[in-house]
Amino acid sequence: MHRRLLVVLVPLAVLLVAALGVPLSVTVAEREMQETYVDRLNDVGRFASLAETALSTGRTAALQQELARYHELYGIPAAVIDTSGRILLGPAGAYGKAARTEPALPRIVTAALAGGRSEPSGEWAPWDDSALVVAEPVGRDSQVVGAVVTISDLSKTRRRILVRWAQLAGLGLLPLVALVAVAWPVSAWVLRPVRELDVASSRISRGDLTIRADAEAGPVELRRLAESFNIMMDAVENAVQRQRAFVSDASHQLRNPLTSLRLAVESLEPHLRPTGQGRQAYDVAVDELKAMQRLLNSLQASARMESIRTASPVDLDAVLATRVDRWRALTATAGQTLAVDVPPGLRLLEPPGGLGSVLDELISNALRLSDARVVEVSARVLPGGAGAADGDAAAGVVAIAVRDDGQGLDPAERAQALRRFWRSPRHQNVPGTGLGLAICADLVGAAGGELRLEEGLPRPDGSGHGFSAVVALPVAPAGPAPGPGSPAPPQS
Repeated sequence: MHRRLLVVLVPLAVLLVAALGVPLSVTVAEREMQETYVDRLNDVGRFASLAETALSTGRTAALQQELARYHELYGIPAAVIDTSGRILLGPAGAYGKAARTEPALPRIVTAALAGGRSEPSGEWAPWDDSALVVAEPVGRDSQVVGAVVTISDLSKTRRRILVRWAQLAGLGLLPLVALVAVAWPVSAWVLRPVRELDVASSRISRGDLTIRADAEAGPVELRRLAESFNIMMDAVENAVQRQRAFVSDASHQLRNPLTSLRLAVESLEPHLRPTGQGRQAYDVAVDELKAMQRLLNSLQASARMESIRTASPVDLDAVLATRVDRWRALTATAGQTLAVDVPPGLRLLEPPGGLGSVLDELISNALRLSDARVVEVSARVLPGGAGAADGDAAAGVVAIAVRDDGQGLDPAERAQALRRFWRSPRHQNVPGTGLGLAICADLVGAAGGELRLEEGLPRPDGSGHGFSAVVALPVAPAGPAPGPGSPAPPQS
């Protein structure tokens, strides 16, 4: 997270340094160029004064030697030209060679011969290769008899500019390095409570209500936020524990009176006539008492299993090894066929209460509610999706499907089937409470997975599809897994 903060701060700092450094770099380059121009201007001014005397007296030898010596020392061709542009004094060969590559030369010489002083020519940018042409008139006003012209190579000046720019860049990097050096630990310190809150929220979303944030680290505002978070989680955990305790205690306290009531009702059977309304009322009362007992058992199992909120890795092969034989026996007794198509070596996070318990519930629903002929259990690995927990999305999810070719549920019924106590109108006379699928969905969600209801296998008569329950759980990292086995969810 602090990396993202630096991604925001560092570009802003770079822009600030650039906003200050670019104008300063331009000023430095212009100053270097101006110093070079002033030096050349002083040189041509001195040569123009000497040329005016030499041309008027005809004593040009000394000036010719000085111009040659100047070119030898500095590598700058300097020449005295007349009003027609002909070279009178100076290194004619070097001057002519340099003049041919300077398109600005005619304009500057024309201005000098007209009695004006030239402005600096060429570009000061280090990547430009033009020379500096400076011209000074010999004579004044209408008495101009020629001009002194120098053509200076600016490579050394541009190298100095580059050196100064490099120095400025180095100075500009210092505050950036200092910013990163300071911002990295400071941002880590500031954002550490936020990261801890994020981790805590992720664990809470997977059902761990015991996690708390560190309220002793970070800025004052974040410490207050962590403290408020902990207070909220204390209240949530207490409320959930009271709710579970109420469900467990209420179902436990009602069990004995309900058992006594059932015994009392069943003791009336010898006193009833074989036929008549009393026998019918007796049968209805016994059935209702049995249904209430099943409901209490389901509520107790729900409270017990929802108190286990930790998902753990498990090998699917180990889970199936303890279940498949029993499933085959149950389906054979019901006149059904069980098909298992699960590749070996799948490892996943099993939900609290055990993956085997969830699959038992789905197989039980297929046996009791679907009137199916074939029940199929299959599994495959899918890319990471809605069922993947944090950090597992890249590894993918294992989708375990329990399909049948029975009655099935239409889309509207599938949308409600995961609600607690919901039962299809076709199954009202089938024993069950409507809690099994809802509890399984909660447990699978607590492991970072998802329980989806879909169309199943095609019916033999071609009238549609059966029912399918798909359990999608995150792939677990390789390593030893605990053996399967845990209490089964209540039957719906």
